[in-house]
Amino acid sequence: MTAIDGLLPSVEPTPAPRPQRIALLSFPGIRAFDVSVITEVWGSDRTPRGVPPFELHRVAADPHTPVPLSGGLTLSPDRPLAWLDELTATDLVLVPGIEDPDADFPAPVLAALRRAHTAGTPVASLCAGAFVLARAGLLDGRRAVTHWHLAQALADRHPEIQVEADALFVEDTGIWTSAGTAAGIDLCLHLVRTAHGAEAAATVARSMVTAPFRTGTQAQFIEHPTPRADRDADALAAVRAHALAHLDEPHTVAGLAAHAGMSPRSFARHFHATTGTTPLHWLITQRVAAAQKLLERTDHPLPEVARRAGFGSEVTMRQHFASHLATSPRDYRSAFRHPAGNNPIAR
Repeated sequence: MTAIDGLLPSVEPTPAPRPQRIALLSFPGIRAFDVSVITEVWGSDRTPRGVPPFELHRVAADPHTPVPLSGGLTLSPDRPLAWLDELTATDLVLVPGIEDPDADFPAPVLAALRRAHTAGTPVASLCAGAFVLARAGLLDGRRAVTHWHLAQALADRHPEIQVEADALFVEDTGIWTSAGTAAGIDLCLHLVRTAHGAEAAATVARSMVTAPFRTGTQAQFIEHPTPRADRDADALAAVRAHALAHLDEPHTVAGLAAHAGMSPRSFARHFHATTGTTPLHWLITQRVAAAQKLLERTDHPLPEVARRAGFGSEVTMRQHFASHLATSPRDYRSAFRHPAGNNPIAR
């Protein structure tokens, strides 16, 4: 709106929100794979597809010296460690996985991590990057996870940490840790989902040709890396597809087992071996995800969202949002609802 003959007040345009700043902490010994994951998630411009812009920087003690990575690669930093002091609670510091948990990590890096956390900036590590956070003292008295092969070593060297050996990723008071390799992708997508909503995370995941989220624990990889038989895998995949296509209908373990042609006990056992979780927990997770999309994309009242997602009642949906997302459906919609008619992801 502009002033006309002094009758209408001038209205200044609302400035665009500042992009979330992402600091990729760089020092010798970090893993090239984790650097690539972080760069793929936050370093690509997906704003034409409705994903918010990010400002990703590679932070190092000496921003003018390339950082050696495994496989003969190098990383060119573009910000000094002091840049971390400019970050806020809406930004993020990421520690990639490391090649050697016994290495001596640079003291300036550890000090910068401590300052960032003290200032309230969220900090996350991928895979064995948890050892860096532990050396900095950030995991004392907290829950944490790392690659299952290194979990016992982390617990032995840092008994003050509560190591969650099976989790894919863990959050404890603003500090995130993840299990190995692919679980780092899970954590990165979850951090996008937490800050910007399920649709933004799903768009990033689709461009990476990966699942927006995985349920289960590391146990599915430690104990049962593959289904016991192709027949069982096909049957379980068909059951999951059926449940997803009929989320608004009631489901029981007995009913899903019958659809797979198994006894309930055998079905539950094979389902857990394949996914690392129980059928009902998997179903609830899918319903929460469906409700997130409905809250972001539509104006349906909360009881209708609950019905379409299969919760049956708004009260039940509210309970599961509290346990899974630590928020309410109403607050989630307020934070992540796309403006009417301006949802490029949903088109």
